[in-house]
Amino acid sequence: MAPLQITIGEAEKLLDEETPVVLDARDAPSYRAGHIDGAMLLHDDLLEALVKRRELHRPVLIYCYRGNVSMDKARLFSAAGFVRVYSLAGGYVAWMKRGDATSATT
Repeated sequence: MAPLQITIGEAEKLLDEETPVVLDARDAPSYRAGHIDGAMLLHDDLLEALVKRRELHRPVLIYCYRGNVSMDKARLFSAAGFVRVYSLAGGYVAWMKRGDATSATT
């Protein structure tokens, strides 16, 4: 199945009803400055690690700054065999506008 771009509302519903893998495709300083609660910083080795866990039916929600790069990353996850992959439309910028960002503590 090809990845889908979902709205903030759809992402909220996904987060409320399921336990998706949430991946931040921005750079490390931006991630440390703030990210969606529970998100992991997406890096080169993470895709391989997640594939090895064999949770290919677990939903994956990927976001970046504005939603463009995350769609490319979502295609990679779909190609790797993940069944339910979503890219957040508008990215972290849109998420911040709704007011539910979580600041990282490192």
